[in-house]
Formats: sequence, structure tokens, C-alpha cells
Amino acid sequence: MKLSDFNYELPDELIAQTPISPRDHSRLLKLEKETGHIEEAKFYNILDELWENDVLVLNKTKVINARLHGYIEWNEKPVEIFLHKQLSNNTWDCLVYPGKKLKLGRKVEFKSNNSGPVMLIAEIKDISESGRIIEFSKWGIDFLEIIERLWEIPLPPYIKEKLENSSRYQTVFNEVSWSVAAPTAGLHFTPELIEKLEKKWVKIEKVLLHVWLGTFKWVETENIIDHTMHHEYIELDEGTANKLNTYKSEWKRIIAVWTTSIRVLESFSDDNGLLRHWNMETNIFIYPWYTWKFIDAMITNFHLPKSTLLMLISSFAWKKNIDMAYQYAIDNKFRFFSFWDALFIK
Repeated sequence: MKLSDFNYELPDELIAQTPISPRDHSRLLKLEKETGHIEEAKFYNILDELWENDVLVLNKTKVINARLHGYIEWNEKPVEIFLHKQLSNNTWDCLVYPGKKLKLGRKVEFKSNNSGPVMLIAEIKDISESGRIIEFSKWGIDFLEIIERLWEIPLPPYIKEKLENSSRYQTVFNEVSWSVAAPTAGLHFTPELIEKLEKKWVKIEKVLLHVWLGTFKWVETENIIDHTMHHEYIELDEGTANKLNTYKSEWKRIIAVWTTSIRVLESFSDDNGLLRHWNMETNIFIYPWYTWKFIDAMITNFHLPKSTLLMLISSFAWKKNIDMAYQYAIDNKFRFFSFWDALFIK
């Protein structure tokens, strides 16, 4: 298929700039993937859709404060560093600005409120496709504690308004740090909603995918098959894999929340639909005519035009039904992108 097949026109005013409060009061569009039947509800109405034979799979990743402003050591010129991908304990592939100031061997200092003692030092070790390979003077818990104090939550470029409460760009079930963007379909859930689902005997399991900046990489090839997919770290522990395999064998419905959970389950599933446990990087590319192996339904949101995520959901449902659902959402002024309304494809 062609890249242009996944384009659509979206009015700027439909790009959500602030999150809905409470989280579960966003709108929900329900789409039957085979028939194209559409119904509209509120997200908290997901309670009416899920029952004891359903399994909800969430991504437990946590967004780190991946954007930092610092100063070149010798001349105190300001620079910006954006964590992209962790390469080792204290080494990251980073986007940098301005790149011409950050030459090999140069060091950047980071201070609390841009004053006081130096809390972190970064040294430019190499040049990468993304920007620079940077080695930091701290790692592990010390590194996380420092960036929590110094760095900013990175918001996508289409969000222009400042986020006053950074916790609104975290899911309420986050556990493991290292993502640079949120698994945003999970932002609709509240602790109260999860508790109500568990009281209905809905099974809830967690997997891990760390979202790196490659998720925002544009598809530039007109023939989508020629696109080079980015890599992301994924993890599935043995206990969770065994439980999910058991649920699948019992014909329970596997419902993945956002495309990150989908990528984990489909990456670890073999041709017989059996999950294996492991940790690795995946570059799975799901587009129309992909043979689905494990999931039965998904909760997602409304994705960018020409994106690999739009291609993924167009593979799960008939593309004509996805096109119809998106047009309905535009005509009825749904909120799009990171602080968006939700789409339940079943």
C-alpha cells in the first residue's frame, strides 16, 4: 500500500492541548472491526464492555524527564539535550541542540535552577544518526533522582500549551522508568476504574515496552513496505506469559491497551499463538495483511496521519472501517493525539 493511503485532513482545533479531568471522562468511540458499526460513549463506559472472560493488558512503563537544559563547560553556552535511547548504564543516544556546539569530547554541566553546584556532567563520546552518543557522570538510581529534579517531561511538538501537572502525562499504573513518551491510551484509566474492573473479575496483566523517540519517526517511503521500523525495548516475564497463554487457551478475550502492549504481545507470540517470555528489542512493523497472532481487541486513540500506528490499527480492522471511524471522529469533534479521546476496536 502507499503512504498516501494513510493520510487524512485534521483541523488544528481538534489536536488536544490539555488532558481531560477526570481522566476517564474522555469520549470513547466503539468500533466493531468486522462490520464497521460505531457507537459513542464515555471512557468510563468501558465497564459495560468488559467482563470476567476478558483480559486487559497494560504497559507498565514510566516516562522519565528526558529533556534537559545545560551549559557547555568551558564557555557556559546554553544547549539542550533530549534522551533518545539508553545504550548502557550511563550512556545514551541523544538529540541535541544546537549540534554544532556539541563536538566530540565537549562536556555539558547541569545545575539546579541553572545555578549552584554542578549536579551532573555529560561528555560527548560520538556522533550518531540521532545526534550524539553521550556519557553521563551518574547512572542508576542516582541518575533518575537527578533528572527528576533537573529535567522536563518531554511533550510531543504538536502540544503547545505548558503542562502544569506532569503526572497527567503518566499512567496511574506506571512502574518501570525509561520511556520518553507515554503509552497514551493508558492515560484514560483511573485507580477507581481499574478497581471496578477487577471487581467484575476482569483479568489485568502488565507487560513492558519503553517508548523511545523512534515512535515519532516519520514514514518517508511512498511504498510503506520500504519503511525501516525503529527499535524499542520490550520485556515479558515468565509468570505473565504463562498466565496469558492460559487465558488464551481458555478462549478469554485478550484486549491490549495502546499499540505498545500490542507490539509486545505480537513480538513474543509464535506462529501458533503461544507467548514466550524474554527481554529484547523489537522492530516489528504491523501494517495491512499482517497475520495477527494473539490479541482479540484493542483500546487505542486517534493516531497521526501517515504514521505506523495508523497502519497498525488499519491492519487489525478493515481499513475502510478505520477510515469511516476517523471521519466520524472528525465530524463529531473528537480530541486527537496525546491528550485525545479513545477508540475501542473489538
